[in-house]
Amino acid sequence: MKRIGITIGDPAGVGPELIVRISESFREGNAYIIYGEEKTIREAENLLNTGLGARLINSPDEVKGPGVYIADLNISERPIPQPSITSGKVAVAYLARATVDAVQGKIDGLLTMPISKFWARRAGFSYEGQTEYLAQASSTREYAMMMWSEKVRVVLLSTHLPLREAILRVNKENLRGKLDLTLREYRRLFRREPSVGVLGLNPHAGEFGDIGREDVEEILPVIEEFKGKGFRVEGPLSPDTAFLKPESYDVFLCMYHDQGLIPFKLLAFKEGVNLTLGIPFPRVSPDHGTAYDIAWKGIADPGPSLKALELLENILENLKDR
Repeated sequence: MKRIGITIGDPAGVGPELIVRISESFREGNAYIIYGEEKTIREAENLLNTGLGARLINSPDEVKGPGVYIADLNISERPIPQPSITSGKVAVAYLARATVDAVQGKIDGLLTMPISKFWARRAGFSYEGQTEYLAQASSTREYAMMMWSEKVRVVLLSTHLPLREAILRVNKENLRGKLDLTLREYRRLFRREPSVGVLGLNPHAGEFGDIGREDVEEILPVIEEFKGKGFRVEGPLSPDTAFLKPESYDVFLCMYHDQGLIPFKLLAFKEGVNLTLGIPFPRVSPDHGTAYDIAWKGIADPGPSLKALELLENILENLKDR
């Protein structure tokens, strides 16, 4: 039996109803612990006319068998708050509670529903996103965000930074660390040696240094270093053509956020999963936001959340066999 934690995300967003929707795909042999307000989950059940059969617990220590459980901190007075500091506070509190349990080994993996960075920050959350919080909370120095789909996989050298700052991160040290992490984590989580396509930074990967020097002075030496060690690493690839054949590589290492996320979302928006590399427990999240505009209408697409859950469960199977 695996204990899988699922955080509610922002309760004013689509997280609660998506949890109820994907519960139909829960595997019989696992325990699923929902970190969120019980009253909010019950409202989502009413909205979708579906019952989870969930039992209320105080700690995963109480889970002795498969089933669905709710860990409720009873923070919000209303089951469905408006997007606000309150909804941000709820999202952050349950993320923190689930992370503590994951770090302590009380749950085996974590699926996080979307939070609003805007309201989370106003509720005291000081991180770029959930990924950065999970890394610090688990004392992880080397980590990365992989956007995963069956069609294409992307790892980002930097995430939510102004472009001016992101460009400064393109150096040998950062590239070496991120590439090593990508290779190591792919082997651990997927049990195979990956091929990695490394994108250039400048147009046409710098045209041999005529359009910027980063590609030849920072990126290429690291690629040659890893190829010399026998790894299947190629590049720097011209960013404007790299994704024409996404099946060419197991993973693309991209130099900044939009370089990787724009093609990824064009190719795999309805099945994209955010997978955190480097932290001591597997964590996934659907590749979309809180979607306040369609929340609590019963129309949110469960596709990305189902893919996230499936990926998490498959990774847990891979790790079990090691």
